[in-house]
Amino acid sequence: MPKSATQAVNNTVALPTPKPGILDIKAYVAGKSKTATGVTPIKLSSNENPLGASPKSLAAYVLHAAKLGRYPDSGHVELREAIASVYGLDASRIVCGAGSDELIGLLIHSYAGLGDEVLYSQHGFLMYKIYAQGFGATPVTAPEVNLTTSVDNILKAVTAKTKIVFIANPNNPTGSYISSEEMKRLRDALPSHVILAIDGAYAEYVDMPDYTAGSELVEATPNTVMLRTFSKIHGLSSLRLGWAYCPAAISDILNRVRGPFNVSGASLAAGAEAVKDTDYTETVKLYNQNALNYTVKRLTDMGLHTYPSVANFVLVDFAKAKKSSQATNQFLMEKGIIVRDVESYGLPTCLRISIGKDEENVAVCDAIEQFLKA
Repeated sequence: MPKSATQAVNNTVALPTPKPGILDIKAYVAGKSKTATGVTPIKLSSNENPLGASPKSLAAYVLHAAKLGRYPDSGHVELREAIASVYGLDASRIVCGAGSDELIGLLIHSYAGLGDEVLYSQHGFLMYKIYAQGFGATPVTAPEVNLTTSVDNILKAVTAKTKIVFIANPNNPTGSYISSEEMKRLRDALPSHVILAIDGAYAEYVDMPDYTAGSELVEATPNTVMLRTFSKIHGLSSLRLGWAYCPAAISDILNRVRGPFNVSGASLAAGAEAVKDTDYTETVKLYNQNALNYTVKRLTDMGLHTYPSVANFVLVDFAKAKKSSQATNQFLMEKGIIVRDVESYGLPTCLRISIGKDEENVAVCDAIEQFLKA
């Protein structure tokens, strides 16, 4: 074939194209880890546990190094049994994943697709939208009231196309929560074909008498799922480990679509020891509450508005401050302090500040105070 003819054929060959909706996804941007100045950063942008993982968990991780040549347990038996023992759950209904993010994706992959809707609150976790778009479903948001999930508004947004409702409780980045009574009201009013997925990534931090993480709804209904993570209070963000508590029929579906070795052996070993070390979990919880109280008081004493938080971060509003959130964020970056710009969550006047080590909490408060007074 003449060269010109070959070129003509090549020019007509279609390039690979992604499925509809993929190019509409705005990729998730994680909290920054480095500053422009090159100084050792104080990272308060990702809601990480400043105390790190349990020593018992770390020891299990190191010990597992001798087993790296073997595939991990595809049934996650030891970890599921540890979780079930600590939380009083049925181990057969627990599904483990590479972070709760993977489990969010598996739920949407399994139950929502083209023409379906995935519903969540106005300032909910961005991965709900990203996974919905990735699997061809339409993401839908319901307005919040005082930066808190509104059950009434969620119910108003439900249509015949709604397949899953995600409720982050507590919510990130707002730090707010809804009571167990409100969550039950939501479940009772949702159509039976709609899955209610309660995302409890920060559940271990909550110490409110009207709050539960949702396992009782999972056990009482055939269409509720509770999601949890090891990335926050257990300090295992780097390992990517999460779990879901499901009705038996839904756990069966998730186990059919997940990868057989979706969780590494080291993660399984470290996770089992982390969840069993309840004394360490309580230590982290108490530390967080004291540090959160300190940070909130310092910020409110400066005249800044902080939203009530039951998690390990605080959302700070600079709308009425002398300096904008953008200018404050830039100043902090220059000082080597990294917090979270939450404009992508629809909160352009706010910054989210993770609770860090004592000296880090002092440093970020001192820096903000210095900037506001300048």
